[in-house]
Amino acid sequence: MTTEGPMAATFLAVIAGASLLAVTARRLHANDALPSLEGWALADRSLGTVWTWLLLGGTIFTAYTFTAVPGLVYGNGAPAFFALPYTVIVCPLAFVLLPRMWTVARDHGYVTAADFVRGRYGSAPLALMVALTGILATMPYLALQLLGIRAVLTAGGLYPKAVTGDLAMVVIFAGLAVATYRHGLRAPTVISALKGVAVFCSVLAVSWLVLARLGGPGAIFEAASRRLAEPGGLGESGVRASLVLTPGQQPAFATLALGSALALVMYPHVLTAAFAASGPQVLRRVAVALPAWTAVLALFGLLGIAALAAGVRAPEGGAEAAVPILVGRLMPGPLAGLVFGAITVGALVPAAVMSIAAATSFVRNVYVEYFHPTATPKRQVRIAKAVSLTAKAGAVAFVFGLRDQDAINLQLLGGVWILQIFPAVAIGLYTRWLHHRALLAGWAAGMAAGTVMVVREGFSPVVPVGGGVEIYAGLAALLLNLAVALAGTALLERTGTARGTDSTALPAGLPVRHRLPGTGASNP
Repeated sequence: MTTEGPMAATFLAVIAGASLLAVTARRLHANDALPSLEGWALADRSLGTVWTWLLLGGTIFTAYTFTAVPGLVYGNGAPAFFALPYTVIVCPLAFVLLPRMWTVARDHGYVTAADFVRGRYGSAPLALMVALTGILATMPYLALQLLGIRAVLTAGGLYPKAVTGDLAMVVIFAGLAVATYRHGLRAPTVISALKGVAVFCSVLAVSWLVLARLGGPGAIFEAASRRLAEPGGLGESGVRASLVLTPGQQPAFATLALGSALALVMYPHVLTAAFAASGPQVLRRVAVALPAWTAVLALFGLLGIAALAAGVRAPEGGAEAAVPILVGRLMPGPLAGLVFGAITVGALVPAAVMSIAAATSFVRNVYVEYFHPTATPKRQVRIAKAVSLTAKAGAVAFVFGLRDQDAINLQLLGGVWILQIFPAVAIGLYTRWLHHRALLAGWAAGMAAGTVMVVREGFSPVVPVGGGVEIYAGLAALLLNLAVALAGTALLERTGTARGTDSTALPAGLPVRHRLPGTGASNP
């Protein structure tokens, strides 16, 4: 497929619009306060309902999601639709967990989940475990945003060959890096407005065109079913794909949806976007409105079925290119460029938030805690900016230096890993009965078991258990994690092992300046 001038012009116009918006980021809830990590990483906790909905939705629903889900539908059929109940389950979880977490974080000056764990359990090792797990799980997720951009642009004929294409990718990402360095979370927040408009409008336009060209939903599903029934119609998992979920696939489908939802609310970039809200009521309203983004994802999933019906031939191992190929085939050049631009901008928002979240976790819970406890707020911001740039550069190097499948495999492991901090963070919001040493032991058991299960099955997220039933590896590892934590707590209670001090029990509203940097504990 060759690059068309109108398509490229429209694409560049969308990217230029995102860059211009990023320049205006400093005007978003600007104040004259001295530099602080809270101001740079959380926009001073000042975002209202609309901005928080745009930012949180734009962070959760990444560009890779909008290409991977229809790609999975195209390659594997019905099981790929686990993403829809998964993103629906996220909404009540966000409604319950995020406002409570926001309140504790605001009252005690916490910026990361590890800050909360440090204050809640009085355990520096447990907080370090939470911070490092978050960083480890975030980095391949960040790299996947670049892979999503590259897959879309390659399928659309907008990605030049050889070094020229790589340089174009670097230029697109460099603009984001500079804006994030200067304005922190405000940059992806303002870009999320363009992402929301572009993604919603483009998917509605593409869906309408596909339905009109292919004869409506009934004709699309019939044609897709015939395509899957053809000889050799195997999904990417090596089994025959179908648009109907079989009884044997239901346990994997259900556990993938539940486990993925529990994992998502633990990712540092999701918590960073939530902490930037101006209050718990804002987060509750946003959680109620998040299903609008799920509806968009459902339409993208439908496009995966449409790609099957239209006879699209995606490259082997590159099913995520199916929908971009479909778009390039059915839409006029300018409209196709708009869609590709929307998906590219869709990658910039989560990529920026992920780099900010990783940098903030490193500064608060590694650098300040272990290397420079007396670091001033200005120095913390300066180090966070440098780490944020390093994270983006590392993602670029990862994408260009390793195979795409390596990033995908690591991201699958990242979902299993991040789920293992759920007991310390989410359960810790309601009770600290679980002993911090037992939580560490449970985390270690879950991490080891989850990693072994995923790698043993060839980096498949579902693994067989007793009776041949397949379930999500992350959820199986979490159950082991909880069992070890419960048993360990009971044993430590019987032996009278001391617990750490709970700093979250301090009165709300104590000035942040009275707390030790990065810990939330008050000065003596």
